[in-house]
Amino acid sequence: MKEPLIPVAEALARVLAAARPVAAEEVALHKAFGRTLAEPVIAGRTQPPFANSAMDGYALRARDAATPGARLRVVGESAAGHAFAGVLGEGEATRIFTGAPMPAGADAVAIQEDAKREGEIVILQAAARSGDNVRVIGLDFREGETLLSPGRRLTARDVALIAAANRPSASVRRKPKVAILATGDELVAPGDSLGPAQIVASNNFFVAGLVEAEGGEAFDLGIAPDRPEALAQRISQARAARADVLVTLGGASVGDYDLVQKALTDAGMELGFWRIAMRPGKPLMFGHIGEMLVLGLPGNPTSSAVCGLLFLAPLLRALLGDPQAAADCSETARLAVDLPANGVRQDYMRAHLTRDAEGGWNARPSRDQDSSLVRTLAEAEGLIVRPINAPAARAGEPCRVLRFDWLGG
Repeated sequence: MKEPLIPVAEALARVLAAARPVAAEEVALHKAFGRTLAEPVIAGRTQPPFANSAMDGYALRARDAATPGARLRVVGESAAGHAFAGVLGEGEATRIFTGAPMPAGADAVAIQEDAKREGEIVILQAAARSGDNVRVIGLDFREGETLLSPGRRLTARDVALIAAANRPSASVRRKPKVAILATGDELVAPGDSLGPAQIVASNNFFVAGLVEAEGGEAFDLGIAPDRPEALAQRISQARAARADVLVTLGGASVGDYDLVQKALTDAGMELGFWRIAMRPGKPLMFGHIGEMLVLGLPGNPTSSAVCGLLFLAPLLRALLGDPQAAADCSETARLAVDLPANGVRQDYMRAHLTRDAEGGWNARPSRDQDSSLVRTLAEAEGLIVRPINAPAARAGEPCRVLRFDWLGG
């Protein structure tokens, strides 16, 4: 009697429970983009460190320009990097430029559009109030303040913030190493000679791209033929490289030519599970060999891709310390067509997504859902998620979708 199929949510929970964040390393800021923080970023300075002008104009004492028409004597200039050295007295102003330090005694800036210059005199056409066009000390952040938290994947904006906080480097998680092993006598690399019963391998390219998109480091072990010794050699190669994750492609079932699971078991793998209640992707395998996690993806391209998006991507996020690794990325859409009732496996249907007049998503399933179709996968924008035993649904009814641009695919 076969074991019951494992629900997707339970399978994902088991995968993530086995993930331990990889070690941290310090990297220079110019190499920090796209990396995941391992330690909080603490401001090393106050920004701005001095009150400065938000506009080009004239720095002054607001009480000297409380009404329109005030006439002030210009006694100097303050520019970025070159502060006015004196102290403003009664009836005085300085020419000032954006970002320049406020002179001592000044508490407001009149913008140049509201000022008329006549030699050493500036005539103000609008009244000034204390604080006008002034950036106060610490307006952005203060020394010792926590600016970014661990688990955050650094954007260009984040890197700029770290630099502004006077931090020349960042503590980030090292990139998880993912070994990718395609298996099967039927596979050849792109550009190689094809036999009469062979196809071109493509799943390894999808997985490598997904790994890189999620912040990992992919290395391809090539294509292993259906021979136990060949599989054993590649598995040993992954272990020698100290891979954090070994992803196998194809051969995860238990048919006469599905040798991967046995080869992994012979190499010491503790099997966590295989066979998930999902379509496509039922023969998904998960286990570990020592500290190296093993994820066995199905051989059909769509099955492999969907399993990669649903399990490998969150696993990599967990290894990088992302506290939201298990977050549900699905969102609400409306069906563009009727759908029949679903069966005993959660269904992930490739779909075209378009915006409606209100800005919501309309989801139309791709015409052919065969799991071998690479073009259909490439042309789709996402997946319609159909729960186990979902009833028939009519066009216009809500559904859940996973957009590929949110999944790294």
